[in-house]
Amino acid sequence: MTNKLKIINDPVHGFIKLPHPILFDVIEHPYFQRLRRISQTGLLNLVFPGATHTRFHHAIGAMHLMFIALETLKLKNIKVSIEEEKAAMLAILLHDVGHGPFSHALENMLMDDWHHEKLSLLLMDRLNKEFEGELTMAIEMFKGNYHRKFFNQLISSQLDVDRMDYLKRDSFYTGVAEGNVNTQRIISMINVANDELVVDVKGIYSIENYLTARMFMYWQVYFHKTAAVAEHLLVRILDRAKTLISEGKVLPASENLNYFLLKNKFVRPTKEDVLRFTELDDTDVTSAIKQWQHHTDFVLSYLCKCVIQRKFPKSIISSKSFGEDILTEKIDKTNALFRIKNGEDLVEQISRSLLPYNSEKQPILLLQKDGETIKLDESESRILSSSITESHTKYILFFPREI
Repeated sequence: MTNKLKIINDPVHGFIKLPHPILFDVIEHPYFQRLRRISQTGLLNLVFPGATHTRFHHAIGAMHLMFIALETLKLKNIKVSIEEEKAAMLAILLHDVGHGPFSHALENMLMDDWHHEKLSLLLMDRLNKEFEGELTMAIEMFKGNYHRKFFNQLISSQLDVDRMDYLKRDSFYTGVAEGNVNTQRIISMINVANDELVVDVKGIYSIENYLTARMFMYWQVYFHKTAAVAEHLLVRILDRAKTLISEGKVLPASENLNYFLLKNKFVRPTKEDVLRFTELDDTDVTSAIKQWQHHTDFVLSYLCKCVIQRKFPKSIISSKSFGEDILTEKIDKTNALFRIKNGEDLVEQISRSLLPYNSEKQPILLLQKDGETIKLDESESRILSSSITESHTKYILFFPREI
């Protein structure tokens, strides 16, 4: 019989244990193995060359942090059964299984409004049938229907193990030290009060540091103007491809990618939709873009060359929106230079907004010595919380360098 209690050597967290055989079985499943071919950070490696890690890495890391978190709670006399531990680890392991090619970059582009969490749940339901109900509790926790609320908060909240792993992991692979959060310290400070996830009051500065690290990672890495433009180009490319196909043009693509480019409505995904989606990954899209850079359609060819040859458009970032006059000027120059009529496909303003900490939606609670809880932003000990509760938006204008 196969030994399923494996140990995985992870460059970020070190040795990761698989304490339950079902975890090994799920990891071995084709649905999960596909995550090896889904980039964790889209096209971020074109800006930060080391960022070549995948959703597979992240899911394993998040599962590990879940295990450490539950072990910490047990030491604080919070009862967690073996079944609950197994379910929580399964839920976080599969939380991203519904991601499509290049993760967030192409969210909703291939299957309309089917967000990755919605697809993850759909795939979890299918796996549950395959594993004869072993994922039932995990699905309840994932959906937030399990009676002990803190399990869902560990999976999805403003202080969940998902965020802890991707911040630490993305910081490691990009080389941006500002995102290197102390997950051990944070996890050692978590607790449970009234079945809600809380943080011991003495851990307030570790939490503030975690929130500011997340803010810095977003503005310095995820919302980096070149990275933002690169990912938007992917959206533009697939949008242009769909337009050309709808006009009867032939575009070379893998069978699975072509299926999604041709089909427009996914009100209720069929078995074939799901089968083809779970066989789709970054390689399908990359291969298509490599071929499309030689297409006769100027716009499609230009956009594909931008990505494949890393010849990005010129981009300008500002805290204020660019006026219509500037956009019109750039479009007119683009049309004149390239002798086209759809210059608006190569000139655009995009925006990125971030609210580092939402004090109203699932606020982080501090557990005081008297047993009472208080919101993070209401604590007298806070230093930075007041400066991370405001939303900020930045605008990025991009246009061909040739103009």
